[in-house]
Amino acid sequence: MSKPLMLLVDGSSFLYRAYHALPDLRGPQGQPTGAVHGMVAMLRKLREDCGAEHAACVFDAKGPTFRDEWYPEYKAHRPPMPDALREQIAPIHEVVRLLGWPLLEVPGIEADDVIGTLARVAEASGHQVLIATGDKDLAQLVTPGVSLINTMSKPPERLDEAGVLEKFGVPPQRIIDYLTLMGDTVDNVPGVEKVGPKTAAKWIAEHGSLDGVIAAAGQIKGVAGENLRKALDWLPTGRRLVTVKLDCDLTGHVAGWPGLDELAFRPEDDAGLLDYYTRNGFKTWKRELEGRLGLADAGAAAAPKAAAPAQTPDLFADAAPPPAPVDKQYDTVLDWAAFDTWLARLQAAELVALDTETDSLDPMQARIVGLSFSVRPGEACYIPLRHVGPDAPDQLPLAEVLARLKPWLEDASRAKLGQNIKYDTHVLANHGIQVQGYAHDTMLQSYVLEAHRGHSLEALADRVLGRKGLSYEDLCGKGAHQIPFAQVEVAKAAEYSCEDSEMCLHVHQTLLPRIQADEGLRFVYEKIEMPVSQLLARIERTGVLIDAQRLQAQSHELAQRLVAVEQEAYAIAGQPFNIGSPKQIGEIFFNRLGLPVVKRTATGAPSTDEEVLEKLSADFPLPAKILEYRALSKLKSTYTDKLPLMVNAQTGRVHTTYSQAVAVTGRLSSNEPNLQNIPIRTAEGRRVREAFVAPPGCVIVSADYSQIELRIMAHISEDPGLLRAFQEGQDVHRATASEVFGTPLDQVTPEQRRYAKTINFGLIYGMGAFGLAQSLGIEQKAAKDYIERYFTRFAGVKRYMDETRASAKAKGYVETVFGRRLWLPEINSGNGPRRSGAERQAINAPMQGTAADLIKLAMIAVQDALDREGRQTRIVMQVHDELVFEVPADELDWVRAQVPRLMASVASLKVPLLAEVGVGANWDEAH
Repeated sequence: MSKPLMLLVDGSSFLYRAYHALPDLRGPQGQPTGAVHGMVAMLRKLREDCGAEHAACVFDAKGPTFRDEWYPEYKAHRPPMPDALREQIAPIHEVVRLLGWPLLEVPGIEADDVIGTLARVAEASGHQVLIATGDKDLAQLVTPGVSLINTMSKPPERLDEAGVLEKFGVPPQRIIDYLTLMGDTVDNVPGVEKVGPKTAAKWIAEHGSLDGVIAAAGQIKGVAGENLRKALDWLPTGRRLVTVKLDCDLTGHVAGWPGLDELAFRPEDDAGLLDYYTRNGFKTWKRELEGRLGLADAGAAAAPKAAAPAQTPDLFADAAPPPAPVDKQYDTVLDWAAFDTWLARLQAAELVALDTETDSLDPMQARIVGLSFSVRPGEACYIPLRHVGPDAPDQLPLAEVLARLKPWLEDASRAKLGQNIKYDTHVLANHGIQVQGYAHDTMLQSYVLEAHRGHSLEALADRVLGRKGLSYEDLCGKGAHQIPFAQVEVAKAAEYSCEDSEMCLHVHQTLLPRIQADEGLRFVYEKIEMPVSQLLARIERTGVLIDAQRLQAQSHELAQRLVAVEQEAYAIAGQPFNIGSPKQIGEIFFNRLGLPVVKRTATGAPSTDEEVLEKLSADFPLPAKILEYRALSKLKSTYTDKLPLMVNAQTGRVHTTYSQAVAVTGRLSSNEPNLQNIPIRTAEGRRVREAFVAPPGCVIVSADYSQIELRIMAHISEDPGLLRAFQEGQDVHRATASEVFGTPLDQVTPEQRRYAKTINFGLIYGMGAFGLAQSLGIEQKAAKDYIERYFTRFAGVKRYMDETRASAKAKGYVETVFGRRLWLPEINSGNGPRRSGAERQAINAPMQGTAADLIKLAMIAVQDALDREGRQTRIVMQVHDELVFEVPADELDWVRAQVPRLMASVASLKVPLLAEVGVGANWDEAH
């Protein structure tokens, strides 16, 4: 018979971790609820998953403990509890009790000691004990009958005796020794200076225990040995402080102590929880509880909501629950009769979800292993086509199945749905099928609604439907042991693939009404994201021609230049060294050359990271030389060496993948290869663009928007000065300099224009006086004066920034001109740097997001015009605010005239949009 389980929760550890892990959520009255939310979620899941009969949630009580008497400096350096967390302590205690958990808070005794005492008494009385904590100190409590679980790690980490040894390098009975040697900076308990986890574990392994280490102190060499000998008098006190007490008297706090009967779980207080969830705005849990109590309509009489500061809401919390799917009816199609039945269902359905299973993640190379279709939630079929193995059944022939499906797949009147339809479009194109009729994409629906969240089907099903599905790893395994999908047992593959297509349909039924209910979101989804998805598939499939020989020549030149730069670095340093070794660079910088230490690493060593090199390079030649070496090396490895290897053997071109649902601002990202990060500030970087060439009879044309984000700033802020500058076609940086410096327009100096340009772009990105001073290399006071002068002259910009910050705090998001929502989870954070970052993002995101919308609308408009006129010109790349075309020579005049016009007319702003084109034999010449 198994032992009863005692579940002990380190409430003090978890409330801090919940507070810092979650965004600054707020309830209906503006009260902070992030830590409360985290605690409720964790306690509910623990109780449900663990099946314990006895439990306690233990918190630290206010006031000093016995350790303060032993050592007055104990925890002396801890910062005060944040106000937003302090406000949540009482609500957390309230909900712990409402959830049926016994709660303990013992004055004069820390939570760790209460937990340690309870664990020993429970183990002695025949319980198995599980302690939920994120505190490494409690690893000392682990025994055969006591284990730890950290539910806030992903996945949850569980530590038994073997787990403690594996994680810390010492067994549980030596954790006290381990902690004593390291000390605890959070609790202000000194250890042996410069001794970290590795050294502590190594010494204990070599000498058996802390006492053994102390006995051998005279034989331990080096700085560590010296530090150990200095700490010998302190170590007994340190050991006493880190040791969890196991014999606290809990009389008066646990009824019947030392009995544990009063620590049994109690029933949840349903009425109290219903009121609590309402007060704190926990709609999902409230709806769930109402459903369980048969009060489905109880929310209708809820009191009107008070205005509250923003949080990142659960957009689906106040929606009606999606209809539960019927019992799963998944068919595996292995004969023509079953195929014909399903083909008839596809032809009759208003909307069909489609999913492909393939042998590769490379969209240009992937081949079909199987197909699944769903016409309603809960119902789907899987057609296995290329499964192999001794147990694989006879399957319908791939070519004939695709031939019979092709008329339906290529029929634009047959509405289709998918998750990341661009990938499936490529896969089917690899088999000669040009899919038409894709009407919806759940990945893009999620992206439009909540760009800041995850968009995988697994994440969506969990978040939107509360459904858990099979994962790819469930079927195929992980890492080196992962098998190809074609080797998965057909029955399992069918369940997985059917689930994907029918969950996609189920998710769609919940997401689409949310989008259609908002005019801006509907425009972004229907007029921008969906058309762009299909256009990107065409651009990716076209690819871009690469001159591999030119790149190889550049690689050879870069290799020679790297050797020369390395020798120059040696000469400056006065000796050879490993230019790739941060340790050796540090020795040269700080020991040999005496350069100033800018910052230190976590271990206390002087840092030589990129930021440090950038700062030092302004005054010292060696850091600048190392930066040059790193830039050239990265250019060589990432582009000139790699690009020729990425040429598709069948097309002779490079085919990037544009990720549409990654950047929260709506911008596209490019990978394999990344075409958006090719450096253009150096001559060597610009030369890489020379290798992007046009085929014979064609030229490369580059068209990009001019000063697009500044124009959007003028439109949004409606500042008269900025509007006038753009409407009159002035040089906006010169006009800004004229205003800020009080200089006539025709007398603005190049230096003044440079300052004004930095201010213009800096303010777009929320730059303050410190950042501006750094960028211009001037005193912070002077930078502050420039910004104040700017805001005096351009008061509309200042008003826009102030109003945008306030609006973002109230709503939790900002919007582009077209209605795209850009969520700001940290806009009301109690963490100052996070909040400041969100405020900067609030100012910049509407401009960057609107620019992203404009370039996407431009792509659509230009491609539509090319298709209408039957032109052979092709879009081959989209990079930031630029479109790159491959243009037949006889279409060049049309492109030069029409593309800028089309790009400038996709939206009507309060200032004119301007697109400029360049022409050349390669991308560098055209740009």
